[in-house]
Amino acid sequence: VCIIGPNGKGKTTLLKLISSQLKPLEGDITFHPGVASGFYEQTNIQTLNDHNTIETEIMQCHPDVGRQQARNICGAMLFEGDNALKRISVLSGGEKARVMLGKLLATPLNLVLLDEPSNHLDMESCDALLAAMDDFAGALIMVTHNEMFLHALAQRLIVFQGGEATVFEGSYQDFLDNGGWGDDPAIKSDERKAAPDDQARQSRKDLRRLRSAIMSENARTRRTVESAIADTEAMVEQEEHRLAGLNSEMVAASQTRAGDRITSLSQQIYQCQVRIDETYTALESLYSEKEALDAELTTKLAQIGEG
Repeated sequence: VCIIGPNGKGKTTLLKLISSQLKPLEGDITFHPGVASGFYEQTNIQTLNDHNTIETEIMQCHPDVGRQQARNICGAMLFEGDNALKRISVLSGGEKARVMLGKLLATPLNLVLLDEPSNHLDMESCDALLAAMDDFAGALIMVTHNEMFLHALAQRLIVFQGGEATVFEGSYQDFLDNGGWGDDPAIKSDERKAAPDDQARQSRKDLRRLRSAIMSENARTRRTVESAIADTEAMVEQEEHRLAGLNSEMVAASQTRAGDRITSLSQQIYQCQVRIDETYTALESLYSEKEALDAELTTKLAQIGEG
C-alpha cells in the first residue's frame, strides 16, 4: 500500500498513527493480534550504535539472527564481504539508512511501515531496497514520491488529494490511467505525467529484474575498478612519501658534498619520479574507466525507461 500526495497534507501523520507513534484524537486503531510491525523513517538512524560493526548491529536486533543470516542481509544491503565489518561511525547517512532497513529485514515482522525510504539513497541503494521490499513476504505500507517504487510495488493507494484521503484499489499505473492527479495545482507536473511508453508498460516484475541485472553487473565491474583506484592512489601516496624522503637526503648529501651519495640518490629520485608518473597515468585511465561505467549505466537504464 503506497500513500501518495503533496507534502504537508498528513501522509507521515497517517503512517505514525498506524505505527502507534501517535494517538488518534478520535476513534480507535485496531490490529489483528498476530501483527508484528516495524517502522522506518530517516531519523531512526540516530538510534544506531556508532561503536558497532554493521554485522553486529544487525545481529543485535533479534536473538534469532545468526552471523550467516546477518551477513546475507548485509550483502542484500550492499555491504558485502569485509564491508560488513565497517563501524557505524564511519558510514554516510545513506549507508546508515541501509543498515536500518537491514535491521527491519532481520526482524521477524509481517507489517513494515516506511516513510520515504528512498530519500538520501543512491541509485544502487534504491535498487537493493526495491529488491528487498519485493521479496518481503508480509505487508508494506509506504509513503513515497519515488515513481520507480510506485510503479514497481504499489497494489493499492491511499491518495491525499483535494483536502481528503481516499483509497484507490489498483496500481499506480491504474491510478494514472484513471485521471491520476487531474488538475490539482498542489501536485508537481512530473507527478501528473502521462503513462509510460509501450516499452515501459512491460511486466513490472520483468522490468524490475532487467534493471536489477543491469545494476548488479555494473556494481560488480565498478567495485573492481574502485578497488584498483584505491590501490593505485595508495601507491602514489607511498611513492610521493618516498620521494620526499629522498629529496631530504639529497639536501643533506649536498651540504656535506658526498659525491657518491649524491649520485646514488639522483638515480633513486629519477626512478621514483618515473614510478609516480606511470602510476598517475594508470590512475587517470582508471578514472576514465569509472566515468565510462557511469555513462554506460545511465544509457542502459534510459533504454528501459528507468533513466
